[in-house]
This record gives sequence, C-alpha cells and structure tokens, in this order.
Amino acid sequence: MKFPRKYLPSMSVLCAFEAAARHQSFTGAALELSLTQSAVSRQIRALEELLGTDLFVRERQTVRLNKAGEAYAREIREALKRVSAATLGFRANPQGGTLNIAILPTFGTRWLAPRLPAFMAANPGITINLATRPEQFDFATEPVDAAIHFGLPVWPGAELDFLMSEQVVPACSRALRGQFDFQAPADLLKAPLLHLESRPDAWERWFHAMGVQAQGVNGMLVDQFALASQAAMSGLGVALLPRFLIEAELARGDLVLAIDAQVESAEKYYLAWRPSQASYPPLQAFRAWLAAAARQA
Repeated sequence: MKFPRKYLPSMSVLCAFEAAARHQSFTGAALELSLTQSAVSRQIRALEELLGTDLFVRERQTVRLNKAGEAYAREIREALKRVSAATLGFRANPQGGTLNIAILPTFGTRWLAPRLPAFMAANPGITINLATRPEQFDFATEPVDAAIHFGLPVWPGAELDFLMSEQVVPACSRALRGQFDFQAPADLLKAPLLHLESRPDAWERWFHAMGVQAQGVNGMLVDQFALASQAAMSGLGVALLPRFLIEAELARGDLVLAIDAQVESAEKYYLAWRPSQASYPPLQAFRAWLAAAARQA
C-alpha cells in the first residue's frame, strides 16, 4: 500500500508531539528528548500546519491538548507502539519471524508455557513474545498476532481455532473437606465457596448440573485462578476450578476434590488470530502446533 508522503510527518515530529501530549508540556518533552523547548515548539507548529488545525491550547506559559489533539495523540501513540514492537521483534530475530501472543494468565503459565519449548525447538527461527490479556481487544489497533480466548466462539474482527473444552471440579484443602465431611453436592452449600470474578455464575451452573437448587450462592470473590487455588489450599473455602489447571496440586495433595463431581464448562478455549495474518508462516506454524498440542492434552 502506497502512502502519500505529504501526509506522513517525520518520526522526529511525531515523537515530539507524543512526548508533549503525554507531558502536557513542551518543556517536559524537550527534557525527555534532549532537545530545546523552542525546537519542540517548532516541530509541533510544523505538525499543526500540516494538519491544518491546532492540537494544543496555549495559555500563557502552559499548553494542553484540545479535543482534536487528544484524539490524534491516541492514534499516534498506538502507531508508535506498533513501529517500536516491529523494530524490537526484528532485532530479536532478524532471520526469522516474530509472534506476539496474548495469553490468559493461568492458562499461559500452567498449560502453554511448559509446552512452548517443543514449539521453539521445532521452529528455531521464530521468536514468541507473550503478554497477559484477560479481556478481548481489537486486533486492528493492537500489535498482537493471536490470543488465547476462553468463552463462546465470538471475537469481532478475529478468526477462531477451537482448542479444547474443560471440566471444572470443586477443590479445597484436605482439612476443610474433613471439617465438613462432604458426601453429596448439596453438602457444599454448608461450606464457604470461592467465586471468580470472570465466572460469577459458575457455582449456580455447577449446582444446577448436580440437580441442586441453589439461588444467590454467596462467598469470597477473587479475580484470578491463582488466587482462588491458593485460597482453597489455605482452607478459605471451596473453589470451582478447571481440573487440567490444578493437576499438580491434586497430585501433591495440596488440593483435594471436595467431592468427585465434574461438569464441562459451556465456554471453551480458542486461539483467536488476526485475519490479515492468515498467510504469515510463523502464525501458520503456531496454529498447527497448538492445535496438535491441545488434541494430545
């Protein structure tokens, strides 16, 4: 795609504008960029002349972005991030390709990361960068090639590859199980239950699958699987957790099943990826490897 050069400000001008926008100060931008305040001011004025409008409100010795400047600053900041990410990726692997993967924290650390050495060994020319992103985002505006998604098969602007389903189980400490002597699913209603913010109705759905009437189940609220599992190990309550993510704790005895009753989650795990990258060899290799790894899990 050819870009009209007259609409492409220089990188130095854009960096000066981004710094001035962030600091809300030409002086602050000058200090950051090792320039004079007048040099930054000239670059901002040149950019405004190119755009045909002011970007800052100038009041005595201060400046602040106007509405147009705020909108333009957001766009430029994201563009500079993409340029920086592309450059760092190339420097890290000039002979191969780079994949930026967004992961879910617990899935990434407990399932994906231990398996990645096999992918790296089979694809030595590919560099993988990982970042935790628990929420959906717009691939069109983020420097991310693919993301692990848990939920329904919906991600606007992305393609999805099915990876796996999960079975959730009620897990707790051995002492808590002994204290309450759970014999049936309904017995769990007598114990403190731990709830994940991302799955607020998980317990209601589990009890429904067990044929137990349970409305408005209350208990401690936590925001991450790691915290939920640690709270359960510490005896704070019973947590409803994906079995494949706590196999190590169950094997060591740090966690036990409150009762052996598992339910398949309605949501599944998927790999979401940028459609424009469909023919990108590193992404093709990663998709094929991840699908095979998920089938073998």
